[in-house]
Amino acid sequence: THPVPVSLLDLLCPTRCQGCGRPGGVICAASRLPLTTAPIRHSPSPCQPGLPPLWVVADYEGSTRELLLGAKERGATGLAGALADPLAAAARSVVAAAPGPIVLVPVPSLPGAIRRRGDDVVGLLSRRACRKLRVAGIESRVVPALVHRRSVADSAGLSAAERAANLAGAFSLRPGMGGVLGRSRVVIVDDLVTTGATLAEATRALRDADIVVHGAAAIAATRRRTSRSGAPVGW
Repeated sequence: THPVPVSLLDLLCPTRCQGCGRPGGVICAASRLPLTTAPIRHSPSPCQPGLPPLWVVADYEGSTRELLLGAKERGATGLAGALADPLAAAARSVVAAAPGPIVLVPVPSLPGAIRRRGDDVVGLLSRRACRKLRVAGIESRVVPALVHRRSVADSAGLSAAERAANLAGAFSLRPGMGGVLGRSRVVIVDDLVTTGATLAEATRALRDADIVVHGAAAIAATRRRTSRSGAPVGW
């Protein structure tokens, strides 16, 4: 392989790719490549009841996993533009058959997570994706219509059924949002999909308010794995 060019600035203030650790920038061409593939329709197995049509771009593994962790847990805000590209592409795929304005509704982050990370990362990525959609000529806006109405437990290691039970009733619609969303083409967005329980709960909260959800978009999805109890988790 050819060495990655390193600029004078990199020599003075070394910057390494958040995906693979190679020097030369916050994200290298090789780590960006999985994020440039065409979005695909994805259905976790087992599929969560109420999950809307879902489109994702990449597997949550390798450099993609590290990039998402870099943005969410390591404060690498410079990745927002690169991660917004696949999110915008997935959102476009949701509504490809019905042209018109799009409303992106980000999955709400817990207040504690926002304090820890210094920002609402999914909200930030949604806003960046919205800009990219507008550049592409698609009228769009971001509406943070959902909020947490109760705390939830850490979902790491939980099976699909356990995640669904953990999230049941966790989201609600912000007051007045029903009128704001109206008959808009709503696309729920998140950075990562595991079992689909979060997106199903977000969809439930919107549908209970008579809001039509056209689908969901995410950057990446996990492959099928097993929980602590041995039950399957993910696709």
